[in-house]
Parts: sequence; structure tokens; C-alpha cells
Amino acid sequence: MKIFRADYVFPVCADPIKDGVVIVDDTGKILSVTDDIPPSAVNEPIEQLSGSLCPGFINTHCHIELSHLKDKIPAGKGLIDFIKHILQVRHTDSKDIAAAAAKADNDMYENGIVAVGDISNNNITAALKTNSKIYYHTFVEVLGFTPDKANEVFAAALEVLKDFKGQSCSVTPHAPYTVSKELFKLIKKCSDTNKNLLSIHNQECEDENKFYRYKLGGFNDLYAHLGVDITYFKPQARNSIQSVIPLLSNKQNILMVHNTCTNLKDIYFIKRFDRKIHWCFCPNANLYIEKQLPKVELFIDQGFNITLGTDSLASNSKLCILNEMLTLQQKFPTLSTAKLMQWGTINGARFLGIDGEKGSLEPGKTPGLNLITGMDGLKLTAQAKVKRLI
Repeated sequence: MKIFRADYVFPVCADPIKDGVVIVDDTGKILSVTDDIPPSAVNEPIEQLSGSLCPGFINTHCHIELSHLKDKIPAGKGLIDFIKHILQVRHTDSKDIAAAAAKADNDMYENGIVAVGDISNNNITAALKTNSKIYYHTFVEVLGFTPDKANEVFAAALEVLKDFKGQSCSVTPHAPYTVSKELFKLIKKCSDTNKNLLSIHNQECEDENKFYRYKLGGFNDLYAHLGVDITYFKPQARNSIQSVIPLLSNKQNILMVHNTCTNLKDIYFIKRFDRKIHWCFCPNANLYIEKQLPKVELFIDQGFNITLGTDSLASNSKLCILNEMLTLQQKFPTLSTAKLMQWGTINGARFLGIDGEKGSLEPGKTPGLNLITGMDGLKLTAQAKVKRLI
């Protein structure tokens, strides 16, 4: 038995507890969360801590296979330039990729992250995830904007998926601008008939909406740069998310990631459809790539589950959910720490389907335990740091 007492405890499933006490067994299972030492534990040693206790963090969007690209992509040049640079520099020796991914995995563990929704385009990280202390769900990403290549591309993704079997995994579309209707249909068929969690990059820049509405903007240049024939594509007269929502399964949880240029009309449009939509914000990556953040206020109190992600080290300096929370609180001061804690813990666990074990400090769960220091009462400050206790 271990007993921790801190200035505050954020159970997440309940209000913060001042001078709270968390008791765990030697497996990390929560035995008790209270404001006092229970009689059964009065003679046990107590670890008195300065700061706040919270569950382990859930990172719902990451690309650890891109960890070798840290500091190699120019910041602030926009998504299309970012994509071009990724394609130029991502391919290198698989041992280097695996080594960088292993370091990123360890860094996330030290930063108090207990579960990750990770995007993969190959099997390089499969062995790492099998042996990691972190829970992973791997999204094997499908990309193919040319209709006649849909079957070939989907079959290749299923082959990669086989290397992650035995772990939690699924096939998923990359983004509206990289997946043809024909490929969306194949993914939908798979999702309608199998357990197949979905995660899709959404509206990271305004050019994505311009392309779907009018077939204008920078994506035309990107396709020309890549030698992709898009003569078949007809403008949809509506934003990208409105165009692809009807193509997605209503049987699976769907994570819309980034949402930098999602507007209120898009949110209301989604409400008209029977789709299990969750949102993921990756604010530091948005600032790194587009120098712009989503209109976060629009998403609050709309009845959707909101989660947090780090994206990759190609677009972020650190894989740390606390850093994402700090950025959001700085840019949106009305966001409470309690709400950000929910986004960074239980909401991500709900999306990944692991909320029975992780995401909140409740007896019987093994959610991990983090200590947040450098807080001003219940408010995060720029000096806040995370230390993993369990």
C-alpha cells in the first residue's frame, strides 16, 4: 500500500479535493480517493506532496514513427509546405526511425502519458508497442486520392494491420484530401462489419475547405507537385468535413483531429448525422504548422467528447499533454484546469474504450498517477511541470 497526500487531488470523475489523499496498492490499482486517511491506513507511511495529483494522461493523437524528424521541418510555413517537407525527409534507415520512436515512447511515459492513439503508415513501431509500458491503439493510416487505386491501397493497409494484430489497432482514413470516395467506401464497409476505431485529420488549414468548396487553393499545387491527377474531382460546394461525414461509418467512434478551421456551421451539420464524433485538439502542432488555433470556444457545451493530442515531434517540441493544456489555458483563459484535466484524461480514455481502467482516480482502476507542480491553487501556470508517480 502507498499513500499520497497533496494540496489538491483531481479525481476527474468528481470535483477537486483539497488536501486530498490517494491510496494505491503495489500494482498501481486505486484503493481509495478521499479527503482524509481511512482508519485502516492510519499507521501506514504517508508521502506528503506539494502540488496536485491527477490520473495518467491520454494522448489521442500521435505519430511516433515521425519522431526522427524533430527540428527538421521549418515551422510556420503552413500545412501544404509541411506535407511537402515530410515527404522529402521522412524516409531513412528503419533502425534510426525505431530508435527515435523508442525515445519518444520513453519520454511520453516520463511525461505521465499512459495511453496513446498512434498513427502508423508502416510496421516499424509494432515491436516497440508490444513491449511498451504505455497502452497503444494503432491507427493504420490509409492514403489514396486516385479512385482506381482504392482496392490496392486498402489491401496494402490490411497487410500492415496484420503486424499489429494482438494489439489494439484499426485501419483509418488519413484526411479528406488524401482519400477518394472509393477508398472511403472500403473503409466504411470494414468499419460497418468489424470493430474498427476511426481517426481522421480534419480541416488543418483553410485551403482544405477551399479545395472542397471550389477546387481552389494550394492543394491543387500539392497534387501537381505529387503528380496526382485530380481531373475527376468535382467541388462539393461545402466544407471538407461536411463532404466526408456521410462517407463514415455510424458503427464506430470517430476522432476528428486538429479542427483548426472548423466553424459553427460544420458543428451544426455534424449534429444532423448519426455519427459518433469526438474531437481532438493538438494546439502546439497547430501553432507550429499554421500559426493558428481552433476556435475552441465553439466546441464547448455542444455535447461532444473533446480530447487532446500531441501530434508528432515533426510538429512539436515535446510529446507532453500537460504542455498542450498549458497552451490552451494561456490562449483561452476561461478554460478551467478541471475541464482541461477531463480533456487530457477521461475523455481520451472514453474514445479509446479504456475508461473502465484509465482516465480517472476511482477505486479499482489502474489509471497511473501524476503529480503536477508549479500550480497556483487550482490554476495551471507557465511553471507547471508533471512528474509520474505510478
